[in-house]
Amino acid sequence: MNSQASLMTISLPEQEKLIHKLQIFKIQGKDKRGCSILRVIGKLFPAKIVSVEAVNKYLQEKIYPSLEQRQFSIVYLHTGVNRAENFPGIAALRSICDAMPGNVKNHLNAVYFLHPSLQSRLFLALFGRLIFTGGVYWKMNYVTRLEFLWEHVKRKEIEIPEFVYDHEEELDDYRPMMDYGMEGDHPRVYVDSTVEPAISMYSMRCIA
Repeated sequence: MNSQASLMTISLPEQEKLIHKLQIFKIQGKDKRGCSILRVIGKLFPAKIVSVEAVNKYLQEKIYPSLEQRQFSIVYLHTGVNRAENFPGIAALRSICDAMPGNVKNHLNAVYFLHPSLQSRLFLALFGRLIFTGGVYWKMNYVTRLEFLWEHVKRKEIEIPEFVYDHEEELDDYRPMMDYGMEGDHPRVYVDSTVEPAISMYSMRCIA
């Protein structure tokens, strides 16, 4: 994120209103374990004009109070994220994670990271443990395609932006090797009594 000096033209309340208007963070639907879902859309994040203070304040006031008493999972849509436009920076990510209340972290069941790029995997392999503290890092799972997300999340209960489906069509056209079991990361099998095992999800610990 940009420094406070470069954000002086946009007040803190205005930044919070922008975060809410863009619906970057939204509690919506449940996964197949019955956990509530916090959907996060990376592409919509206005990193150039929103401060980490505004993000933390918004989360503390609008999101975390609803998650303190219930199990939840995070669905993070990385589709279309551009480092120059949407990436808040290492310090900002660390600050956001550190500011998450302990009781909220304790109720976090899993993080589903949809459409991870090679760059994001390398970045998290290097800095993931430093950024996502309090056990959050070990709850993160790569999901290469929407079809594999639906094995863990109730499809009709979460809204997915159109650009995510457009990206899926592009993947169908190019058929990247990572979506067909030819990736260097070792697949980790997840077994749950309520769903079928998913073999196309990857834990970040496999690349660290």
